[in-house]
Amino acid sequence: MKRVFLALLFLLGITHIVTSHTVAQDTLISFDDVEFTDGEDTTESTYMEVPDDVAFTDGQDTTAHATASTADANNAAGDENPQTLWGIFIAGIIGGFAAFLMPCIYPMVPLTVSFFTKQSGTRTKGIVNALLYGLFIIVIYVALGMLVTLLFGASALNEAASSAWFNLLFFIIIVIFAISFLGAFEITLPSRFVNKMDEKSNRGGLLGLFFMAFTLALVSFSCTGPIIGYLLVEAVSKGALLGPAMGMLGFSVALAIPFMLFAFFPSLLKEMPKSGGWLNTVKVSLGFLELALAFKFLSNVDLAYHWRILDREVFLSIWIVIFGLFGLYLLGKLKFSHDSDVPFISIPRLFFAIAILSFTVYMVPGLWGAPLKALSAWLPPSPTQDFNLHQAGLVGATPQASAGIVKKYGDIFHAPHGIDAFYDYEQALEYSKQVGKPVLLDFTGWSCVNCRKMEESVWPDPQVLKLLKEAYILASLYVDDRTKLEPHEQYVSGFSGKQINTVGRKWSDLQQSRFGVNAQPYYVIVDSEGNQLVPAQAYKEDIPNYLNFLNSGLEAFKRP
Repeated sequence: MKRVFLALLFLLGITHIVTSHTVAQDTLISFDDVEFTDGEDTTESTYMEVPDDVAFTDGQDTTAHATASTADANNAAGDENPQTLWGIFIAGIIGGFAAFLMPCIYPMVPLTVSFFTKQSGTRTKGIVNALLYGLFIIVIYVALGMLVTLLFGASALNEAASSAWFNLLFFIIIVIFAISFLGAFEITLPSRFVNKMDEKSNRGGLLGLFFMAFTLALVSFSCTGPIIGYLLVEAVSKGALLGPAMGMLGFSVALAIPFMLFAFFPSLLKEMPKSGGWLNTVKVSLGFLELALAFKFLSNVDLAYHWRILDREVFLSIWIVIFGLFGLYLLGKLKFSHDSDVPFISIPRLFFAIAILSFTVYMVPGLWGAPLKALSAWLPPSPTQDFNLHQAGLVGATPQASAGIVKKYGDIFHAPHGIDAFYDYEQALEYSKQVGKPVLLDFTGWSCVNCRKMEESVWPDPQVLKLLKEAYILASLYVDDRTKLEPHEQYVSGFSGKQINTVGRKWSDLQQSRFGVNAQPYYVIVDSEGNQLVPAQAYKEDIPNYLNFLNSGLEAFKRP
């Protein structure tokens, strides 16, 4: 049974990596603090004014109002928030089950269940008390999530989701949690406070059950704190108002279910593996996972500020070392102070070590530019890699004939797969007029997970790549870039009233004011005048669908 629990832990850990960032779209805002002008002179927007009507060329002499375009855009992104909340909820459930296997909680199960089975008097009362105990666990943790929302507020959550400094703070916090799990120290609450709550749990009745659940939360904080902390950081980084509450709901439900289940069926306690050194193995394993995940937040800051510290090969090197050490730990070749002696390696542990080390080997070719599609959402963009053999092969294809044009921001941004892209809206439209090709607006971001998925899973398709290189003018507009605009380019947005002083804010303002959407990736096909030709596309890893989208845009552009 112990092996089943150990296997469950690692499955949950791997699932957590995939699930916690799998949402329909990424909502990004510029990595800037909000600034407002107080009587200062500002220059109006340098990009083309948004027309009141958006013309769709479908062979008929008709004009659709801009609100129709906005409605289409919102329909495309309308399910982003619910799917984000579901992703946070599922991550909470995974974290709750992992927390149950922590050394601070797992050994408490028999003692807690015996209270319901022996001291409640009757089986019915014991089941009722177990249900109330589980309900109070849920109430306590959901209240914690609501408290985070109340303390931060909706605007602060959005700012945290997009702020470089918040992402840097998240990185530091998660690294501290990971070090705690690895055994350097324990994060505990004041013992006096814990003892007072424990005394109140002896009162009996509903109040006693509540304080009993509260005591569990306090006593187990040294083990659950890093998991809860990561879940809350992850929820806040999504910018969803209900994110912290949803994360804690999933966590508490998963944590409460085992206690209630064993109270309903006490005979299952006999099947539980005894507490032992394997619990610390679970704890340390989560420490390795949290340490690896922390670098994604640091990467977001590095990309937005163009520090070039965590380029793709550096990021991969760090992950290769972390997961390599993780695999050696599972094989018993690496030990920490709290670990028990491992006289032999169990078969399940061996297989999980093989899986972790295989994952490590899989990442190695990425140091030379292999696309690593399974990890594309987590890694920095491939153009940040200095030595890229894979990219060299793609660059050999026929590019757009714009080599003689000095690209605005071309020293900052680089399109993947050898695509000769533009990074300025007006310059892309101007070049479109010269060559007679439609423009594909690619609203993207440095920290956009699903943008990387599209670029590494859909764009490399030979037919898609041929269209992007030869039939379209690609304009990649990064909405979270921190590059300052020239003084004469800065302005106050007529849409939001905010000071637009960075490249990211400019393209974010364009996307919101023109298309009514602030989700990335977001693809819009326009003609040389900036008129939208076909309904926009959001994130969808479907190559045939993306080909149809590009071909329909070409057909619309060619119509008189």
